[in-house]
Amino acid sequence: MKKAAATLFEAAGLADSAPRPLADRLRPASLDEVIGQDHLLGEQGILRRMVKAGRLSSVIFWGPPGTGKTTVARLLAEVTELHFEQLSAIHSGVSDLRKVFEAARARREEGRGTLLFIDEIHRFNRSQQDAFLPYMEDGTIVLVGATTENPSFELNSALLSRASVLTFRRLDEAAIEALLQRAEAHEGRKLPLTDDARLALINMADGDGRGAMNLAEDVFLTTSSGAKTPLDREALVALVQRRAPLYDKSQDGHYNLISALHKSVRGSDPDASLYWLARMLAGGEDPLYIARRLVRMAVEDIGLADPNALVQANAAKEAYDFLGSPEGELALAQATVYLATAPKSNAAYVAFGAASRAATESGSLLPPKHILNAPTKLMKQEGYGRGYAYDHSEDEAFSGQNYFPDGMERQQFYAPTSYGYEAEVKSRLDRWAALRKAKGTR
Repeated sequence: MKKAAATLFEAAGLADSAPRPLADRLRPASLDEVIGQDHLLGEQGILRRMVKAGRLSSVIFWGPPGTGKTTVARLLAEVTELHFEQLSAIHSGVSDLRKVFEAARARREEGRGTLLFIDEIHRFNRSQQDAFLPYMEDGTIVLVGATTENPSFELNSALLSRASVLTFRRLDEAAIEALLQRAEAHEGRKLPLTDDARLALINMADGDGRGAMNLAEDVFLTTSSGAKTPLDREALVALVQRRAPLYDKSQDGHYNLISALHKSVRGSDPDASLYWLARMLAGGEDPLYIARRLVRMAVEDIGLADPNALVQANAAKEAYDFLGSPEGELALAQATVYLATAPKSNAAYVAFGAASRAATESGSLLPPKHILNAPTKLMKQEGYGRGYAYDHSEDEAFSGQNYFPDGMERQQFYAPTSYGYEAEVKSRLDRWAALRKAKGTR
């Protein structure tokens, strides 16, 4: 079926002569030309299977910018002979949706379906997302939503239950290289870059195919008269200006990178830890937020295996407050290396969680009377403080008395490891347990 013109300009053929970005001119004309998403469009890919079966269901495309989400949606409409309708959640409201739904219903009565593509679908609020549900259920529309944010956090569960979430992958170096070769074939000449500069351009694209085409177009336009010598890395950076790393510090990228930093520190890898720290700082993350996370790592993942870890993390925060950027960032780097190379223990973290659960489950049990103060005569008569053993007066400064509530068995929440300083703590606790057993106390 021939694709209908979207505007009078297209119908008259005037749109073909209008200037178009290289990325738009090289937009794939078929699903086979889409690069980098073989897990979806290959022979065993779910979208390929849908097309072969002739039954396209509603889907959510989740992935970073420039990975082909809009292009694939448009091509799916073509191969399934559905009318393609596109809206952006940024610029559209309920009235726009109502018009689209009414047109789709009229189209359906004429025997033709509608693929409704919603870009940035996570920008719609809950009620707007709910508006899709009846039209998805009765087949008036096939919804294809696109989002760069995690659908689990941003989309209603009712909408997710009616659509499959398909992940679009960041384009790897091979995919970006294939796009550059496609651009060179279109332009009829090679990009005038050294091998090192070409690799730098691929890295600058940061997995974004559209970004790669825009960078390539800048190079082609700037060297249109023909470069006498290929551009090296430094010349390329000066020519196109390196783009900021892909990192939204208020959304998914924020949580992904802090998770990577935290797990690298926990995994005792100082090199990976420094890399993720640098990525966050380069992306514009608030250094004091990073400092707070380092403090959390010190108490959660190191604890008493190295009590100095918390001192180092707090000192890094104070140093950054005092020095500011960029000098203060070195303090954060030092603390990161210290935490990554410190012995690890989450024993205190686990112990506190267990103690919190026990406190919740045990209700309002009172402390045993022998460890209560008795400032009044009545309290003394009630037995407050009676039988209390002053530990400093006991052998090894240890009485072994019970400090748990009456009626509650002794619990062990804290189980120290054999790493770092905590090995000394473990030895001490083992000695006290032996003394407690010898004294016959619990």
